[in-house]
Amino acid sequence: MSESQARSQVLRVPALSRVEGETALHLRIHDGIVTQARLGIYEAPRFFEAFLRGRAHTEPPDLTSRICGICPVAYQLSACRAVEDACGIVVDGQIAALRRLLYCGEWIESQTLHIHLLHAPDFLGHEDVISMSRSHLAHVERGLRLKQAGNAVVELLGGRAIHPVNVRLGGFHRAPTRTELRPLTERLRTALDDAWDTLRWVAGFDFPDAECDADLLALTEPGTYAIESGTPAVLPYDRTLPPRGFPLRSFSEHVTEEQVPHSTALHSRLDGRRHLTGSLARYAVNGHLLSPTALEAAREAGLGTPPLASRPEGAGPGEVCRNPYRSILVRAVEVLYAVEEALRLIAAYERPARPYAEVPARAGVGHGATEAPRGLLYHRYAFDGEGRITDACIVPPTAQNQGAIEEDLRRIVQAGLDRGEESEAELTRLCELAIRNHDPCISCSAHFLELDIERTPGPA
Repeated sequence: MSESQARSQVLRVPALSRVEGETALHLRIHDGIVTQARLGIYEAPRFFEAFLRGRAHTEPPDLTSRICGICPVAYQLSACRAVEDACGIVVDGQIAALRRLLYCGEWIESQTLHIHLLHAPDFLGHEDVISMSRSHLAHVERGLRLKQAGNAVVELLGGRAIHPVNVRLGGFHRAPTRTELRPLTERLRTALDDAWDTLRWVAGFDFPDAECDADLLALTEPGTYAIESGTPAVLPYDRTLPPRGFPLRSFSEHVTEEQVPHSTALHSRLDGRRHLTGSLARYAVNGHLLSPTALEAAREAGLGTPPLASRPEGAGPGEVCRNPYRSILVRAVEVLYAVEEALRLIAAYERPARPYAEVPARAGVGHGATEAPRGLLYHRYAFDGEGRITDACIVPPTAQNQGAIEEDLRRIVQAGLDRGEESEAELTRLCELAIRNHDPCISCSAHFLELDIERTPGPA
């Protein structure tokens, strides 16, 4: 037995700096086996669910948007859908189309940020985007153009690019005119070319072999790639089990949360199993509903045929991408799709007679969910007869994904040890790759792990 195999190691990351939230990493290795991987979120609870109690039914969209500065639209529209569900209101027509257009803007800017500024440096051997820009300046500039195009959509519809102020229950405070939307068209046409170039660029990255052992959870909507609405659908990891779905009102019966000692964030399980939500799950569940252009892009990137796509009899079941390293490819496809979808929505837009539907308060419970860039985001609110919130539940995608991330950390570090990669620097690099594959909120930093290793003698 080698010296490295005859010792126990405790790898601690006391803080992940420059991130949205405060997080630590703890790995335990005994006799060459990774026995524990814990991604601990130690940020003090923010109590959003608690201080929403007693608030008026009109307030959740603005209040919850402050949960995240990167994805405020996701929180606003999930809150809107939950409140409107409780009040028996369905928003449709051009108002619903405007919401989808706004969400496309957030997808473009958030996914582009991750691809170009946070994730690509890992594949190109750079510590951060600053050093990467010295040899890949054109790619960085393209990423910034794409992100600015997404920001422009959010700013025009939302009133500002960060924490939009134009969203309200039932729609918007003001709907834009066709003339006001027209300048976005030329910008998005350029963005479509940039999205194609981005996809071809990341398709050339070297992707290690890996597989995420988790059920895949995403919203699904008949006839369209689900973004701002849908019902939950599950693609099990066990290939012998068929895909399944459940009503959104049953979400908390299937996705259960529990407290773990090492984290202030609740961990989630789907019917007792680890699950993953986000780009990989969306593509597996809904890839066949992408536009023809986006499907062509996915095939060109090597993602194969989506598993549920219609195909000639006997042509095979399609392919499910479970390699977390290749999630950057799916994000690039989704950026291209969101740009194309935004152009379609603008071309078909007619200004509604009123920018919002009335949403009168009433007693009840409402459920809402949308697909944030990082995955399925669920809101549930209960109201009394005066429309005051009596209970609130918010389940973000990063919390749902923590179990899958921890298992990926364990597997990837174990594979590194098996290959003899035992240095602190190399283990740190492997951990960063594993975490950033899933684009959790903590990936706001380009380089954030500092490892301290404590070694103790193992048993004879």
